[in-house]
Amino acid sequence: MAACEACRSGKGLDFGIRTAFQPIFDIRTGEVFAYEALVRGTEGEGASEILARVTQETLYSFDQACRVAAIKNAARTGILETGARLSINFMPNAVYSPLACIRLTLETARQVGMPEDRLIFEFTENERLDPAHVKTIIEAYRKLGFATALDDFGAGYAGLNLLADLPTDIVKLDMELIRGIDQSEPRRQITFAMIRLLEEMGRMVIAEGIETRREMDALAELGVHYMQGFLLAPPMLDTLQDWPARMLKSKVA
Repeated sequence: MAACEACRSGKGLDFGIRTAFQPIFDIRTGEVFAYEALVRGTEGEGASEILARVTQETLYSFDQACRVAAIKNAARTGILETGARLSINFMPNAVYSPLACIRLTLETARQVGMPEDRLIFEFTENERLDPAHVKTIIEAYRKLGFATALDDFGAGYAGLNLLADLPTDIVKLDMELIRGIDQSEPRRQITFAMIRLLEEMGRMVIAEGIETRREMDALAELGVHYMQGFLLAPPMLDTLQDWPARMLKSKVA
């Protein structure tokens, strides 16, 4: 109720937002699997600076505004002319009722012609979560045709417990686990075990935060096919990037 009222009134948002897009590639083909929408300020300020302006009173309106901006800006920049999906970050703690809070998102998607099955909603385990509440959101979104992703896996509060409690379609491995994986046998062993576990559970695995070619090659050898990071393409405002030309000559099969 208080949350729903805040959404209806648009209360408290005294700043504008823009959207940056970072592609997630299928390195086997060089095609973009999805574009992650990342919030930015009107002058390009980073997400942390924008999030610092969000209060408890404006949390709900902010979450709604980010979803709407992501869909509208992605459509405006041409995502519907590609086969890529759109991945939108959301805050489970800003969702009072899954079906009530998704109405504006659905309306926006239908207005621009974005099919529900091309939308992914991702949340991070860095935020303290009520697993039962998040599971309700995941189940509701799945019925609507959306996919869900657990972001930053391995960096947050609950770790493996979330895999048991939250049946997301996708799990994104945290960049801190990925960093220097080409030089660390323990990191390779842990990542290999996690990949096999997630595959057995029917989850898609995405590695994020790829910064070097050696990290990319090490992950490919471990069986990771979907990757995201500055090596491949940094986030860019209002722009949908494709497979970087510098990678074409040595694409991992």
